[in-house]
Amino acid sequence: MTDARRHAPATSRNRDPILAVLRRVLPPAGLVLEIASGSGEHAAYFAPALAPLCWQPSDGDQDALASIAAHAATAQCPSLQAPIKLDATAWPWPITATDAIVCINMIHISPWRAAEGLAAGAGRLLPPAGVLFLYGPFMRAGRHTAPSNEAFDRSLRQRDPAWGVRDVDVVTALAQTSGFDLDEIVEMPANNLSVVFRKR
Repeated sequence: MTDARRHAPATSRNRDPILAVLRRVLPPAGLVLEIASGSGEHAAYFAPALAPLCWQPSDGDQDALASIAAHAATAQCPSLQAPIKLDATAWPWPITATDAIVCINMIHISPWRAAEGLAAGAGRLLPPAGVLFLYGPFMRAGRHTAPSNEAFDRSLRQRDPAWGVRDVDVVTALAQTSGFDLDEIVEMPANNLSVVFRKR
């Protein structure tokens, strides 16, 4: 039988620093929607650690959904929901409400319209004070934070000109148009950032 689980090497390196931030900023109970869950490794790791929060993984890619489901089966965590197919750019989403939204390493590996869809959808679904959490590489004040991020940005744009490392100021301005305020920016290992927005 084929193992559908995918493995992203960065996950084992970044999951504990991300979890430390999530423990602080997420509500103690309710539902967390993860956008672009990818391999599903984060979902399988975070859900048991953050219970009784319910964790709802999602992705737009069928192979990713299979990997998420396979990792979830291995985790055997009651608070980890079955993955749902969700394209951030396509409204309506297949979910009507959530208490927080987590999106890890998506907005630089997708066209800008995915970030726009993420912000708009989060603005529609989240309650007042609801958290929108983003993680990944970002520019700050129009500059890359490290040579490695600049090289990564070049490689992304070579793969697809619509991709690229986003400026945190531009992302913040986008989030503000959907009713969010910037709550905090947390510097993370490997020149990444956790960016936390709260719904007004």
